Amino acid sequence: MHSILRTQATTAFLATATATTLALTLTACGGGSDDNSDNGGSTPTTATVKLPKLSGQTLEVAAVWTGPEQQNFTKVLDEFEKRTGAKVNFVPTGNNTSTFLGTRIEGGKPPDVAFLPQVGVLHQFADKGWLKPLGSTAKAQLDKNFSKGWVDLGAYKGKQYGVYAKAANKSLVWYNTKAFENAGITKTPTTWKEFLSTAQTLSDAGSPAVSIGGGDGWTLTDWFENVYLSQAGPEKYDQLAAHKIKWTDPSVKQALTTLAQLWSKDDLIDGGRSGALNTEFPKSVTQTFSGDNPAAMVYEGDFVTANINADTKAKLGTDAKVFPFPAVGADAPVVSGGDVAVALKSGEGAQALLTFLASTDAAAIWTAQGGLLSPNKELPLSSYKDAVTRTIAKSLIAAGDDFRFDMSDQAPAAFGGTAGIGEWKDLQDFLRDPGDVAGTQKKLEADAAKAYGNG
Repeated sequence: MHSILRTQATTAFLATATATTLALTLTACGGGSDDNSDNGGSTPTTATVKLPKLSGQTLEVAAVWTGPEQQNFTKVLDEFEKRTGAKVNFVPTGNNTSTFLGTRIEGGKPPDVAFLPQVGVLHQFADKGWLKPLGSTAKAQLDKNFSKGWVDLGAYKGKQYGVYAKAANKSLVWYNTKAFENAGITKTPTTWKEFLSTAQTLSDAGSPAVSIGGGDGWTLTDWFENVYLSQAGPEKYDQLAAHKIKWTDPSVKQALTTLAQLWSKDDLIDGGRSGALNTEFPKSVTQTFSGDNPAAMVYEGDFVTANINADTKAKLGTDAKVFPFPAVGADAPVVSGGDVAVALKSGEGAQALLTFLASTDAAAIWTAQGGLLSPNKELPLSSYKDAVTRTIAKSLIAAGDDFRFDMSDQAPAAFGGTAGIGEWKDLQDFLRDPGDVAGTQKKLEADAAKAYGNG
């Protein structure tokens, strides 16, 4: 199964925009200026997609989201219930999505629809025969509203299984403008060297420089991928993602050594390394934009805005601004991610929900809440809640099919998508001991070889 994933991973390499375009658009965002005013997002007043009546039916949807992300998605489900008469129950999967769903499926109780956060899991589930192909109505909405790159990501071995209703730009650094002002910093860093210098200046001025959500191993894979893509380049990135080169390759050593320039500096990390390892992603955001002595910067994707909006009093574009992940090599990295909706049960209800999720109607409701991007190319930018997200979304759509996808999400779940094992655990161990580059490489390679089926 995993050996098949290895040969298929080359079909899923994506990037949300060119580094140059993203840098230009986000520079405008960082200043808080945009031609569109913050209108709180707009939602469709009339239905543009036809859905069947499903009165008396109860559907179950499973996804990893909790807190603000779950609350925002619930608005989409509320509208689906209103239009169809069905009742929809949401079930959080926890971080081990593939394990949770696999247990439910093998126990004969799969949810009707699930969101998979990894391409590798879609391939794995399809190979097991656990996924139901999209029906004609859902496929029509998908083809109408999504570019070929996003359509192809949800396909496998000639069959269309999924809808990428939620995307992410994972090459962003969010910063507390007050902390920058207090440190006398007037320019955001564009290179890794400038980033480290900025972090030191912030620390010297009394602010914890960087908040790291190391308690969630997936955030550490994102750090690695951005450094690796920028430093090693797209060709090497694609090879490592497909495990065509080993994790003991010199390019991995170089990336880990670069990461250690930050991760080994307790004085630059909020709470030091031990604090970071006990900080989950949501807390890494809130401790950057709230509290008596907040951190100055936090790295993660556009979905950070959901936590800023829900859990802090900071205003996007004023108190909280953003800049592109700094260039480590010649070009700044651009890494994309996303969640794909798939049907695990046959039936009209599951297909109706996938049809709705592929529609512009659902995308407008969801994006109006804030905290996500939609790959739906027909969605008006006015649907987005704030100017910052609106500008990031514009670069995503403008990129068309030219993008790189999250490396760990392309891997078998046992390596790139499970808490406590594989890459997540290995990078947490590296954050704990950033001096052990060689040992970390050996462990990553051993775990990758086992998961890909060639160890």
